[in-house]
Amino acid sequence: MRIAVLLICVACLAAEAPSHRATKADVEKWMTSLSNWGRWGKTDQAGTYNLITAAKRKEAAALVKDGEAISLAHDALLEKAADNPDPFVRKMLYTGAHPNGDWFMDQYTVLFHGLAHTHMDSLAHTAWHGKMYNGFPQLDVTEDGAKELAITNFKNGFFTRAILMDIPRLKGVPYLEPGTAIYPEDLEAWEKKAGVRVGSGDVILIRTGRWARRQAKGPWDPAKVAGLHVSCVPWLKQRDVAVAGSDACLDVLPSQVEGVIQPVHQLLLISMGTPIFDNFDFEAVADAAAKKNRWAFLITVAPLAVPGGTGSPVNPVAIF
Repeated sequence: MRIAVLLICVACLAAEAPSHRATKADVEKWMTSLSNWGRWGKTDQAGTYNLITAAKRKEAAALVKDGEAISLAHDALLEKAADNPDPFVRKMLYTGAHPNGDWFMDQYTVLFHGLAHTHMDSLAHTAWHGKMYNGFPQLDVTEDGAKELAITNFKNGFFTRAILMDIPRLKGVPYLEPGTAIYPEDLEAWEKKAGVRVGSGDVILIRTGRWARRQAKGPWDPAKVAGLHVSCVPWLKQRDVAVAGSDACLDVLPSQVEGVIQPVHQLLLISMGTPIFDNFDFEAVADAAAKKNRWAFLITVAPLAVPGGTGSPVNPVAIF
């Protein structure tokens, strides 16, 4: 009798467990069902940035209590490594020894897209079946840059409420191992633990502990990275987030969706029109948030105003 009851209970738990299986066909369906195309007009180029309203900014400003500011940018990686094949290049033009005098200059070169440098993706970063967000054709991205959806659509900057979701802290570990997927139930469990609920116009920041692991074990092949499973995207749409970001590339890698390398990126950028923050460094802000028990705070982010740009390096700042 006890064995039978146990088997029934196990069967019930299996039946109640959420399915995380997703296919390329599911991504195709979500491209339509989660779409924000036309929501802010046929010519809109800002997507969910529109959710950061004047009222939302005022609400975010009211979160500042201590005035403590913490950068979420990782220091530029100057050395070539497994996760940094194209290092940030700083070239000194005028030094203290230069006969020109007492003025000093340097030149920066950075391939910011990828898994090394703190940056944001504009909506012109990727396409699906020839179309970008709001139906703009991918062929409008030429050698002259992006005709539409460029980074300049966000040059007024981001000033809104951010919610840090510390998934390693949720699971009682210092960092997630590469390839670990984060699911919607993890996001909801964190909301419950932190006592905060994601809402319209928020920036959601996912800590995987990538930089903590890198410090402990060194760089590793970025073919395996902890991040969001594609099943989280409908959840993000339901909550009407303005921006999503992480300390890596947001997507779990491998993606667990055969035939789609980064489905989270593509659904957010193309279907929902949601900008993405990549490679933020949450180690300092996570420690501060834990001490204060405050996981929501004001965030400010300002990209470079580069005409036609598909993204930009950024130095985001959290203010408590």
